Amino acid sequence: MKLKTRFLLLASLLVVASSLASWVVFQRIAEGIIERWGANIADIQVRYDSARLLQNIEREVGLAHQMTDSDIIQKWARHPQDDGLKAAAIAEMERFRHNFAGHNYFLAFKDDGAYYYNNAANEFAGKQLRYHLDPNKPADIWFYQLIEQRRDFHLNVNPDEALGVTKLWIDVLLKVDGQIVGVAGTGMDLEPFLQQIVDLEQPGINTLFVDANGAIQLYRDREYIDYASFVKPEGQKKTVDLLLDRPVDRDWFHRTMTALREESDQGYRVATGFVNVDGKRHLAGITYLPSIGWYEITLLDLNLLLPLATFAPLIGVFAVALLLTLVAFNLAIRRQIINPIISLEAAMERVRQGDLSPRKPSPRSDEMGRLEQHFDVMASSIREHTRQLEETVRERTDALNRLARKDHLTELLNRRGMNELLAEEFQRFRREHRTFGIVWLDIDNFKDINDTLGHAVGDGVLRQIAASLRTCIRPYDHAARWGGDEFLVLLAPCDGDHLQGIGERIRRTVESAAETPAITVSIGGALAVPDDTIENILQRADDALYQAKDNGRNQFYIAEGGQLTRIS
Repeated sequence: MKLKTRFLLLASLLVVASSLASWVVFQRIAEGIIERWGANIADIQVRYDSARLLQNIEREVGLAHQMTDSDIIQKWARHPQDDGLKAAAIAEMERFRHNFAGHNYFLAFKDDGAYYYNNAANEFAGKQLRYHLDPNKPADIWFYQLIEQRRDFHLNVNPDEALGVTKLWIDVLLKVDGQIVGVAGTGMDLEPFLQQIVDLEQPGINTLFVDANGAIQLYRDREYIDYASFVKPEGQKKTVDLLLDRPVDRDWFHRTMTALREESDQGYRVATGFVNVDGKRHLAGITYLPSIGWYEITLLDLNLLLPLATFAPLIGVFAVALLLTLVAFNLAIRRQIINPIISLEAAMERVRQGDLSPRKPSPRSDEMGRLEQHFDVMASSIREHTRQLEETVRERTDALNRLARKDHLTELLNRRGMNELLAEEFQRFRREHRTFGIVWLDIDNFKDINDTLGHAVGDGVLRQIAASLRTCIRPYDHAARWGGDEFLVLLAPCDGDHLQGIGERIRRTVESAAETPAITVSIGGALAVPDDTIENILQRADDALYQAKDNGRNQFYIAEGGQLTRIS
């Protein structure tokens, strides 16, 4: 056998071996990138879907609590046979009906089982008493179990046979003097809610919500939803186990759900893992939502979202280039083949380690040079995919951060956003000794406005206060809705004159801007002093605010030097 033939055979063996090694390395790199990207997308998708659900649910829960705490409804609950109180309470519930997202409400009393309801079409105006609950009827067991378990509030997807509707019900206990006298709440239309939250028609992405026992509450396939989970015994519920192919996947789900619930007091966390669904490998992301007692689960079909076939053209080019190098092996095995392959493998290893920086262009124009160029094309494609994926993750993260820092009603910062700014400003104060000030204001008699004029007017008042704050503060100051009817303004930099001037301008602007209803605010202010803490500054401003309210409201006090000084 000629030496040339031997070289060609040896070259062929080396090329084949290198091709196989390169394919294995490339496959592992591609799969690793896909899995890391999938984990990041699962984390962001879970947080995004959870935020959208909670934004809808928590508003409805808050309104339901406000309805049960209404003075009118509380009086009626004490004297349910009083027709005058009954008429006033029904009128109050009708006002709440217009604020609920589903424009409906219900209220049921424990003693006689009377169940009141009206829907978005106002179909039952004047005849809100629909029927009486019976503890012996299976359809009514939910009511008595909810009272027996003393849950402050409960979510349940359930059909009401008497009303002929199926909704996501938000149930809140009605208490009088600490005693449970009934249940009230609202129902959200199931179909629009499913389309908005879980049925988004995103190929390769499935989202579902399950309760503490794993029973499916929200899912795009309605046949899997476990209606009336609350009253079903274990073993009869449609749980997430129905979606999983293998027992090991079911065990992993239950262990993960238990761990997330036990660790919920340590902060928000998303757990990920691979499971088999419908014979396909999926990446599952799970998180626990302690405010409603549910879990959010996202299933990602990575083969559909970013299949390996995406890289097929690059693989073909890579294979063709390797075959062309057979001619070059005939000239010099070591110089022309082995060393370039070692260099190429080193570049692949850098990519596998996550180094996607461009290589120095090869000066060669032969087959190995083209092979290196094809590899650079492949690496460039991976870089571009990685950049696009990172940009998607960054956009979703930014959207979540904005959602977490902003109050949706007033468009001001929320408490979390202001706390972050306070911490930053306090650190700047300690480094640069640049004094800052706090203005804490509270809307006078805000509860009376809500009770007498309705929550829609109350929301308008909150937006009006926010608008007044924007006109009164400087461009580099910050305002936030601190909670309920309280607002906090951060003035930086600030001295005593600025604190007095801006605080008084806010008070006068609010007082003069309102027509109907008349609005005033009580204000407390404080300046940062050496050796101060954020807690001390806030406490002094709160003390000044309390003094302003206690002394008659519509006043402005400043806490300085251990004294409370009235400004107006």
